[in-house]
Amino acid sequence: MAITGSILIGNEEIVGTAGTQRAVNPATNAEMEPVFGGGTLEDVDRACTLAARDFDAFRNAPLETRARLLETIADNLMALGDELIERAMAESGLPRPRLEGERGRTCGQLRLFASLVREGRFLNVTVDTALPDRQPLPRADLRSRKIPVGPVAVFGASNFPLAFSVAGGDTAAALAAGCPVIAKSHPSHLGTSELAGRAIQQAVATLGLPEGVFSLLVGVGNEVGAALVQHPAVQSVAFTGSRRGGQALMALAAARPQPVPVFAEMSSINPLFLLPAALEIRGAAIAAGLVSSATLGVGQFCTKPGLIFGIAGPAFDAFKIAATDWISAAASATMLNSGIQQAFAHGVGALGKASGVKKLGEGAEATHSTAAQPTLFETTALEFIANPKLSEEVFGPAALVIECRNADEMVKLANQFEGQLTATMHLEAEDHALAARLLPVLERKAGRIVVNGFPTGVEVSYAMVHGGPFPSTSDARATSVGAMAIERFLRPVCYQDFPAELLPTELQDEHLAEHARLVDGKLYTA
Repeated sequence: MAITGSILIGNEEIVGTAGTQRAVNPATNAEMEPVFGGGTLEDVDRACTLAARDFDAFRNAPLETRARLLETIADNLMALGDELIERAMAESGLPRPRLEGERGRTCGQLRLFASLVREGRFLNVTVDTALPDRQPLPRADLRSRKIPVGPVAVFGASNFPLAFSVAGGDTAAALAAGCPVIAKSHPSHLGTSELAGRAIQQAVATLGLPEGVFSLLVGVGNEVGAALVQHPAVQSVAFTGSRRGGQALMALAAARPQPVPVFAEMSSINPLFLLPAALEIRGAAIAAGLVSSATLGVGQFCTKPGLIFGIAGPAFDAFKIAATDWISAAASATMLNSGIQQAFAHGVGALGKASGVKKLGEGAEATHSTAAQPTLFETTALEFIANPKLSEEVFGPAALVIECRNADEMVKLANQFEGQLTATMHLEAEDHALAARLLPVLERKAGRIVVNGFPTGVEVSYAMVHGGPFPSTSDARATSVGAMAIERFLRPVCYQDFPAELLPTELQDEHLAEHARLVDGKLYTA
């Protein structure tokens, strides 16, 4: 499939006229072909208007058609074969095995949502039958279901060019809910985004769905993204990126005449708490796992463990020695783009100059300007408390080890965190009393709590939560990974005393048994 540098609006492709840009290979800093033209405000309006026009037709299509759309997108992505993988490798600097795994995850989450659509549980069918003889007042016949909110704007992420991008989890969840999607390519992955966009465009056509179900925009600068969030047709926004970027979109959405939600995943340092017995028994193994997790994908995972807390003593000292050995053996590697590398270098430089912070060790020197050198720092709890900047995220293969004087100090530090995607405890049976003190704190602070593992690696499943209190996300009630992600793009509607023939099909008596449902407070399966 040829990459042409086009914008995809419905079933058409056009050449953008508002400036030009090329993707850049981060390993060589070489610009790549073709040239991509930036979209205009007119292009944004056309895509959004098309999505609004076709919203009702899409949301009222049979659930089976919606499920088949998701599966067809997955099939089309796989059919791209090496073309997709090799372009993503060139644009991201990520190795083939990582991207082949990410493609599998992308297709897996599309198929998960297809299964979810067929089950129909997301509709939340609920019936309270009429009680005309109830005293002192009768009860009306009340029936409710969830419906899609409307067109969704999806912003591609830098660190996952497939799984969190044009055909990624946000798009899959929105389409599963019945919402048209207007996606915006990430400037680092222009070619990869176009290939994925064409896979979706073809799937929409194959299923005979209206063209407004999907469009893909390209923007030079921030104008297209801002216009997309502010367009009155857009009813929800999904974003993965920096805190500054997410908050900018939140401000734009809040300032609209009709404010809309922005589901932004933004910033997380994912603390690890190493409890005493665990360190005593398996500190060396924890050190090896920590360094592997912190350097995985050049540390460019939103779940990378960035802060490691332990209690002073011989076991913690041995852990630090082992972690230093592992970080010293770590290789440097190419980051996603020069901007991310520069931000990483700035963050590492600031940590190295901070009062009371010492460098424990660093890996192989960076071999070119877009590569990162893995680095491990240490400080004390007192210094950490005194300098709030030490708790800021450094996106890349760096982590800070903090030595606490005792368990009370560890619990105190846990209470001071901002919201996180994850928090981890390494523990043994002898640590359960301290873990029990930490747990209620971590429940308030994080969306996922890990025991005796590492937070990198987010399972796409029904129970997964990839979200958390601000600033890890803009809405702690939501997740961007897993089956519950569909809830972001649904809202409830209640139908009171409706004639049967006017009720939505799934709320009609003869069709209630087709879906899981709550009738007069009693739960029934399909």
